[in-house]
Amino acid sequence: MKKALVAAAAIVLAPLGAQAQTLQYPGFYIGAIGGVNWLLNTTFNTNFAAPAFGVAGSVSTNAQFQTGWGAGGMVGYDFVGPRVEIEAMYRDNQATVNLQSGSTFSPNFGADLNQTAVMANFFYDFLAGQTIVPYIGAGVGVAFINTSALGTASSSTQFAYQGMIGVGWNINEQFRVNLEGRYYGTTQPWFSWSGSNIFVNGSIPNNNLGIFASLQYKFGAPVVAPPPPPPPVAPPSFMVFFDWDRSNLSAQALNTIKQAADAFRAKGNARITATGHTDTVGSDAYNMRLSRRRAESVASRLEKDGIAASEIEIVAKGKRDPLVPTADGVREPQNRRVQIVLD
Repeated sequence: MKKALVAAAAIVLAPLGAQAQTLQYPGFYIGAIGGVNWLLNTTFNTNFAAPAFGVAGSVSTNAQFQTGWGAGGMVGYDFVGPRVEIEAMYRDNQATVNLQSGSTFSPNFGADLNQTAVMANFFYDFLAGQTIVPYIGAGVGVAFINTSALGTASSSTQFAYQGMIGVGWNINEQFRVNLEGRYYGTTQPWFSWSGSNIFVNGSIPNNNLGIFASLQYKFGAPVVAPPPPPPPVAPPSFMVFFDWDRSNLSAQALNTIKQAADAFRAKGNARITATGHTDTVGSDAYNMRLSRRRAESVASRLEKDGIAASEIEIVAKGKRDPLVPTADGVREPQNRRVQIVLD
């Protein structure tokens, strides 16, 4: 019992899981279908009369059908799991008919049965959205049947029904190929044929087996959004810190500046910007001068480490753009700095 419940839940949830797939999505589709059709050989009773031979009455009749063909098209909607569609299919089969009259006159003659069926089909895709999709289906509709023999033809309209089992191949999000086996049948069509001194009428069983392949195209493929651009890469930078109200370089600062000079040479084609900052203690004018002295101290040391002065740009920002925002008059060590950026 537990296993049965698990299996049932898997079938119910299959369409929901398919929504996460990329090869199948809800939408309208059209398609074309074709293949081979076997109208099953059958024995049935007919009303037969051959006045010239003195034969009349109900006789047993054999129809031996040759392998025929079928072709058609469909338009449908895929719910990703369930699918519904309207299909039109034409089938044609040739036959040899033998009347078992029980007398010396038992004629054989050729016949043809062709039929056009308009069907409403329902399918269910297992593993919907995967590359390979097994499915089952059933349909009902109406068949327009034409039978011809002995130089005459009869037409009739019958109720039609069918069952399908197959496997689909989702080539991509828009194209799908299906291969399936079908049983197709109708209520028995009536026929009436007459030839030279022969009259035959009755109804014939119509049971068909077929193997068909179809190609389907789905409209409105979802637009795949382009991948987001890579995040901008910040240029390499180095930070040199200073004591309060000072512009001289500490041993740690000298080491940081050397690292910046080495990175500049390794980069090959670059430019260095040295931007000086202060904390928020003091006037704007004083801090602008102090931040420039700090930037110039760093630039001078870069020149000693082998960087040409023409490759160095000096910028002074004073109290603007603090690394750590503070109120005015706060001695924040991290704001007393020069940032070295390699562009």
